Formats: sequence, C-alpha cells, structure tokens
Amino acid sequence: MRHLQRIRSVASQLTHRTCVPATNTNVARWNSTTKPPSLPSPPLPPTSQHHDLPSFLAYAARTGLSSASTTYVGTHYEYTVLHSLRAYAIDLTRIGGRADSGIDLVGTWHLPSHPYPLRVIVQCKAFRNKLGPNLIRELEGTFAGAPVGWRGEGIIGVLVSPREATKGVRDALTKSRFPLMWILADLEDGAVRQVLWNGRASEVALEGLGVQVKHLMSSGEVKQKIVLTWDGEEVKGLDSNDDGKKP
Repeated sequence: MRHLQRIRSVASQLTHRTCVPATNTNVARWNSTTKPPSLPSPPLPPTSQHHDLPSFLAYAARTGLSSASTTYVGTHYEYTVLHSLRAYAIDLTRIGGRADSGIDLVGTWHLPSHPYPLRVIVQCKAFRNKLGPNLIRELEGTFAGAPVGWRGEGIIGVLVSPREATKGVRDALTKSRFPLMWILADLEDGAVRQVLWNGRASEVALEGLGVQVKHLMSSGEVKQKIVLTWDGEEVKGLDSNDDGKKP
C-alpha cells in the first residue's frame, strides 16, 4: 500500500505541475468534428537479421554474439521493452541503429476512447548504474531528429530504464517543456514497475491517464503489477482481443 501511495504521490507531482502553457492545437483538444491525422509508416528496421526477441536470440546464437556485449544487452532490452509495452496498448517498431538520432523505438499508443492513436518515440537505457538528469536532456534532443511522421505536435517522448527515477531525473522531467514519460521496466523480463509523466504530456495528450497497482497471486506469492487507466478504465493490451488486432 505504501508503494501504491508513493507512485500516486510522485505521479501527481509530475502530472499536475504545468511547465509550459499549451498554445497550439493538440490531442487533448481534438473532437468528433476534427479529422484525425493519418498514421505514419515507421522507418525500415536497421537489419533484416532479426525483428523480435526470438529472432534476435536465434541470430545471437548463430553468430556467437556474446551475451555480455553492449550490442547484445541493448538490443535484447529494446525487444523486451517492445513486447512488454504491448500490454499497455503501445505498438512499437525497433529502428535503433547507427543513424537513429538516439531513438530506439517508434510507434503508436492506442488508448481507449481516444480520438486517434498517439505517436511515441522511445529511448531504451539498459543501464544498471544510477541514472542522472542528463538522460532527460538527451531524450529532449531526440525530438529534432525524429523520423518523418513522428515530428511536430502531439508526440510523446518515452525513456525506459531498469533503474528507478532519481530525484534529479524527476525534477528534470517536471521542468521539461517537452511531453515526456519515464518507465521503469525490468532488464530481463520487461515487467513495468514505475510510470511517470510530466505536466506537458498531460496538456498534450495524457490528461485522462492514471496509474494503479494490482496485487496478484502467482506461484503462491503475491506480486505487484502496474496498471494504466484512462478516465478510470483499465488500458487493455494489444494482445487482449481474441482476434489479436489493435483495439
């Protein structure tokens, strides 16, 4: 219960503190008479050798790529995050490579009762050490180099890391003039443990977003699961429908 209260408290500080007044037409102001923008096609992947975690693991085994190498750890985490965030209705494509402008994943977020999917750009930082506010500045810099279709108003920048956001990171997130989100996802299985976003993100698109913690019984143990809600309704995953299609 203390964990839930702490998450709610931190999220409240971030989401209700306004950084920059919204001056342009954005997602929150769209209505039924407004024509939604067409969804862009993501850039081509950086390699044809793998496209998801199973194919990457097969590639690593085939080529003898060391599991301790930076390439292995980083790519493994990107694919893990890509799969894990589908549970929160985020559909991502890996584009990370030598000319990725610091962006690892791009995609769309299919929130319930939202006029159209939001566009997101994602950085994955598979660091085990403590992370600093410089990463927020780095995330801000990716907006300028985002691929076509992920530029302009209404884009959410997401930083995913296996480490909890420090006070310095939270302060930088709060002060940023960009719509940003921080997600703590485990390095090995991608389980989400923390979700924070700033006031600018609420202004642009995430006004109805909330965070809850569910306690589930698994193998005789009580485990916590982070749940996102939209206007009080739980956000369903992309794979929760019987036909496997996006909601």
